Amino acid sequence: MTALAQLRVSDNKRFLQTADGKPFFWMGDTAWELFHRLSREEADKYLKTRADQGFNVIQAVVLAELDGLHTPNAYGEIPLDHDDPTRPREAYFQHVDYIIEKAASLGIYIGLLPTWGDKLNKSTWGTGPEIFNAENAKQYGLWIGRRYKNKKNIIWILGGDRTPRHDADVNIWRAMAAGITEGAGGPDRALMTFHPQPNAVQDGGSAKWFHQDDWLDFNMLQTGHCRENNVWDRIQYPYNLKPVKPVLDGEPIYEDHPVCFNARENGTSSAYDVRRSAWYTVLAGAFGHTYGCHDIWQMYAPHRTPVNGPHHPWYVALDLPGANQMKYLRYLFESRPMFDRIPDQTLLSTHGGNNDRLQASRGKDYIIVYSAQGNTFTLYTGKLSATQLTAHWYNPKNGQSQALGTFENKISQEFIPPSSGYGHDWVLVVDDAVKNYTMPAFN
Repeated sequence: MTALAQLRVSDNKRFLQTADGKPFFWMGDTAWELFHRLSREEADKYLKTRADQGFNVIQAVVLAELDGLHTPNAYGEIPLDHDDPTRPREAYFQHVDYIIEKAASLGIYIGLLPTWGDKLNKSTWGTGPEIFNAENAKQYGLWIGRRYKNKKNIIWILGGDRTPRHDADVNIWRAMAAGITEGAGGPDRALMTFHPQPNAVQDGGSAKWFHQDDWLDFNMLQTGHCRENNVWDRIQYPYNLKPVKPVLDGEPIYEDHPVCFNARENGTSSAYDVRRSAWYTVLAGAFGHTYGCHDIWQMYAPHRTPVNGPHHPWYVALDLPGANQMKYLRYLFESRPMFDRIPDQTLLSTHGGNNDRLQASRGKDYIIVYSAQGNTFTLYTGKLSATQLTAHWYNPKNGQSQALGTFENKISQEFIPPSSGYGHDWVLVVDDAVKNYTMPAFN
């Protein structure tokens, strides 16, 4: 069994790290219906596949979205007696226990949502029913926090795709957070965030309601399921808030999803769509990224009612190209020092437009630039103090790299990607030559 370390916010408040100080790059997948719809054998297959693909966080919901209170799980069990959060059913939670423990054995953390948001607010959509108030939310939080207090692979996520309507909703979520914190044994044992609906750039996701709350360890936002949504601005707003907290996109555009929920007019999202969103997000300042697939979040299978037109059963969609390309993102950033990395658009002579954006980030001795359509650009490499530089083109589609050699560091230099056009995205990696950093290698 893989021994996972408890996670915490890094000392500079920008990233996550393990208890022993090692940086943690969040490479998440969205499996909202994992506990509710999959059997143990199916969960084993799902988790093993994702671990092999380089994912290290799975986001899943205990009281699930798709009639999670009344439609039983794979073993005929429902989670609560009479829809009462203070009366959890042991048999249902034993299945949740199994999946959490299986994930830990594979080196995977669970981003655990105690409930989907419709159990508090179903005014926009969802089957509910609305069962939470401040009193029972705290009791439920206390109970579930105690149950998993010794599981080091738990990251708590409140909200469940829901925007608080008013102060009463805010107070219910705060009550649940307080219960979890107490049940888990204190704030150092309960790394926690909040998953909202998409909202305005200047709202900052969870920051709109909870940024000043001590229990909110990092901000999570949802950029949603349209192609052009300025993900860099959405990351930058909470990134720049005080006090400093890490930021993550917990629900971006999903692979194989109707774009803006309208496949007839906009088509279905591709591997390129999800890849582009991921690289934008991390280079804009996020400490990792969550991938999603429309077929998988709902664990669609032929015997189930489809939600918004999935194309593949979940077990087929596991191997969609976008999912297999996420590891190239993770492993590149893990190959360079993470804690000193900052977003820096001043490195670039141009930022491009919404469709062909250029996004840049740097550490003390390296620069990473993403060119969404392979456009030529000038890079101000003089921001690095190195005398000699090495450079590589890194292909985010297959993880292969092309060496550009070693050259003298000048104030600025032009770079021409190997190809250009829609879908021809490239990553430039420039390093201080004396560091001898290696590129991730994939066979």
